[in-house]
Amino acid sequence: MPFWTVTLPTRSGIDLDVRPATEADGPALVDFFERVTDEDRRFRFLAAADHVCAEQLEPLVHADHFRTESWLGFNRASGQVVASGVLACDGPLDTAEIAISVCASHRGKGIGWAMLDYIADQAAARGCRRAIAIESRDNHAAIELEREKGFRPEPLEGDPTLVVLAKSFR
Repeated sequence: MPFWTVTLPTRSGIDLDVRPATEADGPALVDFFERVTDEDRRFRFLAAADHVCAEQLEPLVHADHFRTESWLGFNRASGQVVASGVLACDGPLDTAEIAISVCASHRGKGIGWAMLDYIADQAAARGCRRAIAIESRDNHAAIELEREKGFRPEPLEGDPTLVVLAKSFR
């Protein structure tokens, strides 16, 4: 299946080429997650691990391309994967969960902002009523970014270490 690429501008001037991930991107994702800080990897998968395992990569390279999608963000100048983003919609397309990671060398450059805007727009285009991100309460940077983008915090019942940030579309 051929895939398209969209270019997202960032506030730092980096052109971010974004496209759906494919099975062939497995090695690039392994390399990418090696360049994500240990803390960011823990925040992304809500588990501590020195490396990303095959089970964690599986949904990133085998999305159904509608209810679930996995995008890679490439720094156009270097061609290197600098971001990964996932959208996972529930069955009735009511709520879409978003998860984003940015490699350590590209944090603070607007890449997370661009990916969050793009993926939230994709959730709305699919007809979802709202998008959520589940964050560790310790992930202050992501919580602040999501709040700046209109996501509002909600408690996650049963786990006081996590918070849901939600944005309604309609």
